[in-house]
Amino acid sequence: MHRKPTRHPRPPRPKPAPAEVAAHPPGADGRPRHLDAVVRARFGVSWNEARARITSGKVRVGEVVQTLPLFRVRDESLVTLHMNAPKPRTPALPEGSIVHVDAHVVVVDKPAGVSTVPYDEGETGTLDERVRDWLAEEGRRARGGGRPPLGVVHRLDKETSGLVVFTRTWLAKQSLTQQFREHTVARRYLAIAMGDVRTQTIRSSILADRGDGLRGSRPNDRRVRGEEQGQRAVTHVTALEKLAAGATLVECRLETGRTHQIRIHLSEAGHPLVGEKVYIRDYGEEELRAPRMMLHATELGFVHPATEEDVKWEREPPQDFMETLVRLRTG
Repeated sequence: MHRKPTRHPRPPRPKPAPAEVAAHPPGADGRPRHLDAVVRARFGVSWNEARARITSGKVRVGEVVQTLPLFRVRDESLVTLHMNAPKPRTPALPEGSIVHVDAHVVVVDKPAGVSTVPYDEGETGTLDERVRDWLAEEGRRARGGGRPPLGVVHRLDKETSGLVVFTRTWLAKQSLTQQFREHTVARRYLAIAMGDVRTQTIRSSILADRGDGLRGSRPNDRRVRGEEQGQRAVTHVTALEKLAAGATLVECRLETGRTHQIRIHLSEAGHPLVGEKVYIRDYGEEELRAPRMMLHATELGFVHPATEEDVKWEREPPQDFMETLVRLRTG
């Protein structure tokens, strides 16, 4: 005689932990704060963790999922953290972001707060991903095409806004890679820098580590060999407007294009960018506040890889840049 196995009641499933809630506290001056700063302060996580939770769709402002770390949160907003929230779909490009598209290149006006390409494997919502999705959607509408190829030939920092070009063909990638390597691409930036900046040309050799863990210029009296000599970097700086608050609107034309070149050169000249968070260690004056680093790629020009014609595009700075400029003009 077989006995039926004794069935033990299943333990109750644990209830999912409720979302952590934080009412956004007013700042000292009542101005909006960046979402990553709010998440970091209210939930006790690092900057990287705060940004990862935001970009992975774990954070809501009010009832809306916000995936941009530099989204500006106002005093009355309610910020909630939902650790079990699914990863969101890639956000669409803001309207008007595609400046030019043809069979060989795509020129995009990159919004601030979006990485050009993923910084690590977990980062989503990057500019290249959004452009691929946009091209795929256009292809489906036109001829039912699949996910299109996209080549990366240069980048802008995450907080920098402005013009970026991607390639769509092998010919375009070869051509533009060579043009960037030979420094024949026209690149003009607008920036707001602290202090009274004078018109000048800054030349240096930029190292991956200047000795304190940061990228920076090699001292002229340092005898080095090989890779330690650094990369030649030249920035032509033109002062456009002195601002009442103790800053200067400047134009920067790149003769070379090294990583963080403008940020490094202006900082080492004693004029870090308004909103700079990295290259500001030795700045002894009072820092000026801004919603992000005030740098905008306003002009991009090159020889078109297919037509061999000179092409050029310009875009004005976005609203956050212009609002900061107006505020600093009045002191």
